Amino acid sequence: MSPTILIIDDHSEFRELLTHHIASEWPHSRVINHDHNVMPVIEDIRDDTDVILLDYRLGDQNGLDWLRAMRAVPQCPPIIFLTAAGDELLAVKAIKAGAHDYLPKNRLTNEMLINSVRDAVRSRSPLSRAAGSIPKKTQLTAVSTDVLHIRGYDIRNEISQRGPASIYLAEYEDMDVALKVLRNVADIDADKLDRFLQECEVVSKLRHPNIVRIYDHGVADDVVYIAMEYYPRGDLKARLRKGMSPELALDCVRQIAVALEAIHNLGILHRDLKPANVMVRDDHSLALIDFGHAKQMWLEAELTDTGEIFGTPYYMSPEQGQGEPIDARSDIYSLGVMFVELLTGRKPYTAASPMAVLYKHSHAAVPQLPRELLRYQPLVARMMAKAPAERYQSAAKVLEKLDATLSIVNNLTA
Repeated sequence: MSPTILIIDDHSEFRELLTHHIASEWPHSRVINHDHNVMPVIEDIRDDTDVILLDYRLGDQNGLDWLRAMRAVPQCPPIIFLTAAGDELLAVKAIKAGAHDYLPKNRLTNEMLINSVRDAVRSRSPLSRAAGSIPKKTQLTAVSTDVLHIRGYDIRNEISQRGPASIYLAEYEDMDVALKVLRNVADIDADKLDRFLQECEVVSKLRHPNIVRIYDHGVADDVVYIAMEYYPRGDLKARLRKGMSPELALDCVRQIAVALEAIHNLGILHRDLKPANVMVRDDHSLALIDFGHAKQMWLEAELTDTGEIFGTPYYMSPEQGQGEPIDARSDIYSLGVMFVELLTGRKPYTAASPMAVLYKHSHAAVPQLPRELLRYQPLVARMMAKAPAERYQSAAKVLEKLDATLSIVNNLTA
């Protein structure tokens, strides 16, 4: 699929962001920017235009008026209306006026944009209208949301929600475990289910002190589950809120780098490094968790083809945010982002929307640390270099530089 998309928006930066993410998903797509001062005549729009992205306000003009006029013409392509965040009334008016979909600009994510465009393109296809819904690759019976039984486990209470999965505190063979359960799988996208099953397979092979311990996994009573080590101290994100010394930040990054070296040596990329995916044990050692987006480097990308974007925008490498092929250096970039946050208590790049954050990862300068933290700037600069070739080329090299820095810091504080 290589759609032709017409964008009508009076903000050049936002048009550039839309173009960037469309091209990341569909490298051969055609994006056309229309003069927002002149309403397009539908008859003059290219015959192969698949979708129109229309802003709600175009200078002094009302985008809703444009929407009504354009949809009055029978051959008008599907229109996705871009609204202000929280303006549900305008969104309702847009749908009634014939918009295929609406997207709040300030809350727009890559996934929302791509899914909306893809659905709009498919809506024009007579074949897709006749075919109906596509059956899921994996068929499992849905489980009631108020009752959950897995033989061998005494499930106590819910710990958290992580995407399509729930995590429970349970007792298994006289010990506490965190039970990650995928429920109501009949209502979940097949790719998400496949990634959950992939996590079971990937993590069960890992035996390392800085990687989550997996005790059991499988399918039972029509649910898919992973029984893993339970961390009553929570994750690194919670520790961040309490503040962290540079020395502790350096030690945390080193432990994560050790975990990365272990999985990279097995040919596995994590692809979703963030403080919430690093857990803290009672002895204060760290463990890397959540391999739902992991990818074995030597395999064909059957689940995660080039062009699909997974992970968290705040910690995502430029190449991953653009849907390009990635390798171990992408995880190293994410580790650099975490290092900045651990040192300063702030994310290096923030913006009004996830897409704008991804744009900054690709175009904004590497963050400069405060004066009192400048000794760590060379580490950050190499880990967060925009071009993968300019970063440390392996987790082993990161560890070498971290150890050298730790040695200097220890000598200064001795």
